[in-house]
Amino acid sequence: MAKVTIINGSPTPGSRLAAVLSLTEELLGKEGLEVRHLNVGELPPEDLIHTKFESAAIVKANAMVAEADAVIVASPVYQASYTGVLKTFLDLIPQKGLAGKVVLPLFIGGSLAHLLTIDYALKPVLSVLGARYILGGVYTVDSQVVRKEEGGFDIAEELKLRLEENVKELVRETKLRQQSS
Repeated sequence: MAKVTIINGSPTPGSRLAAVLSLTEELLGKEGLEVRHLNVGELPPEDLIHTKFESAAIVKANAMVAEADAVIVASPVYQASYTGVLKTFLDLIPQKGLAGKVVLPLFIGGSLAHLLTIDYALKPVLSVLGARYILGGVYTVDSQVVRKEEGGFDIAEELKLRLEENVKELVRETKLRQQSS
């Protein structure tokens, strides 16, 4: 069974991004993939800021990435880029730590003005980390994930379809990589 690690770069639990990731996990489960979560906002801030590669939390987080066949990198967009907490974690992934893995970016932002954040801010960093199988990704606009008064979220059908397509591509590419290795 293929393993997927979801790296959640949001510092806010219960956010719209969490709703998108919940749906993504559900879709991955239907495809028979094992999913693990890595919420970088829960890692010790001191370990991140002071680049403590040897800390138990960072070693465990990096092991989750290393053991994965595919990685989903998710973040809200702040100031035309992904979150600082996500960047501090990416800085702690060993060089070539994403080599051989299929990577799917999932970003959410306030408007389409930041649509190219995945291409111009994230993909170069992923490439430096050895990622060669970076999928196009899914950029979500906040208005596509609406918080309900009674709790939970409504996710736009168009977004659901894009997530389904991207998860299927992730599964297909991951299986291809597993067969060729």
